[in-house]
Amino acid sequence: MLEQRIQQQFFEAADLISQSVDVLSRPIAQAVAALLGCITAGGKVLIVGGGAASALAPYAAALWVGRFERNRPPLAALALGQQGAVMAALTDGAEPHQALAKEVRALGVPGDVLIALAAGRSPTPLIAAVQAALGKDMSVIALTGADNGIAELLGETDVHIAVPHERAARIVECHALVLHCMADALDLQLMGEQDSA
Repeated sequence: MLEQRIQQQFFEAADLISQSVDVLSRPIAQAVAALLGCITAGGKVLIVGGGAASALAPYAAALWVGRFERNRPPLAALALGQQGAVMAALTDGAEPHQALAKEVRALGVPGDVLIALAAGRSPTPLIAAVQAALGKDMSVIALTGADNGIAELLGETDVHIAVPHERAARIVECHALVLHCMADALDLQLMGEQDSA
């Protein structure tokens, strides 16, 4: 019984990934183009997450600052909202939903990219961060599930990567794969094909 339940998790994840290939490949390529434009122009990537997807924000920053599968110079990326004491100081008890937006307004400049990660309905702080980025003429790459509140905020130059699923665990798993695809494609664009050994 338990093994069948575990196997079902694998089957469900595999089904979602195979069903998402055609839906997500184009917006992922568009996201890579936006990131490439930002980075080659000297900009930076700010990353925020909400709910279950918030744990992916520092991981995504590590993919750009550190590396994915190849050594390369570090790229400017920063995960926001990761330290509770800093967030409390930013709001001083008032308007806690504005803490992420304050970080975006303080650190973002026109030409930078904000990556917003949400596995379910986008929480108010994440929506405020997206609005702050758009107000600073930053591009937004939104990784969401099927049900979110960010899509209607995005403009023509922003990118929406919507995983066609409702379950947060499956969405976060797919977001991790999307981030890996973006890191790999960015490395390819910046450094070319990897020499075979």
